[in-house]
Amino acid sequence: MKTRSDDLEILLAVVDSGGFSAAAELLDIQVARVSRAVSKVESQVGVSILNRTTRRIELTEEGRQFVEAIRIGLLQIQQAEEEIITRGELPRGRLRVDAASPFVFHQLVPLIQPFKQTYPDIELELTSNEGFVDLLEKKTDLAIRIGNLTDSTLHARPLGKSLLYIVASPDYLSRRGFPNKSSDLIHHDLLGFSTPKTLNDWPLNGFTRFTPTLTSSNGETLRQLALTGNGIACLSGFMVKKDIAEGRLIPLLESEKITNTGREQINAVYYKSSTVAKRISAFIDFIQPKLTL
Repeated sequence: MKTRSDDLEILLAVVDSGGFSAAAELLDIQVARVSRAVSKVESQVGVSILNRTTRRIELTEEGRQFVEAIRIGLLQIQQAEEEIITRGELPRGRLRVDAASPFVFHQLVPLIQPFKQTYPDIELELTSNEGFVDLLEKKTDLAIRIGNLTDSTLHARPLGKSLLYIVASPDYLSRRGFPNKSSDLIHHDLLGFSTPKTLNDWPLNGFTRFTPTLTSSNGETLRQLALTGNGIACLSGFMVKKDIAEGRLIPLLESEKITNTGREQINAVYYKSSTVAKRISAFIDFIQPKLTL
């Protein structure tokens, strides 16, 4: 007997939500229905997929491999159905887009209304994650990633480059003075990332990774800290170019700045096998010429 796709969907909900009750609430079905579906799948494949404890559920090794495979399979089925339905029409359906919150705030949000006017049948879902997300696990169609790419299973479309800037507010600089060379930075309050630490490798000749005076995992938080005079930060142009143009932040040490570090590159990434490409292409083609990187 073949395993029904709705039972597999229920299994994925259990894995993603962390439990039977949470999956039942997510899917708006009874817990007993969830339990039956998981037991049925395990019975049909002949192995234990989940280890159940009183506190949580965990995937067995066989279960982990099985879940990875069915994620891809169910996604391909869903996308094939949508492709047939929408053939010859404007792209329609849900498009889940993920990006770091500063990119969402400064680049995507201003473009959402005109995009919706152009493609009214695409249902956008925006999420913000400061780190890289697993597209399949998070049910994400398209992610905007900043910096070098390492995952060869993803298809990438370059969106452009966004230069890094060392910046501080006029208020901070009036109190603490201008650094004239990179070595002067040790006498200043430096704003940095709590994770990942590699973002504290500033693109300056002779300047090594430092211990920040104040940290955050979120680039927008660091921008706000810099704007309010808390110190010097290194941030991407896509979030500070307007602040620099309007005098709210002052670029520093431009003559010592190194370019082409890999952090400047911005890509739109998605799975190579994705047949949701019509919606993805529509979104990328719309936003790319309008980005202010």
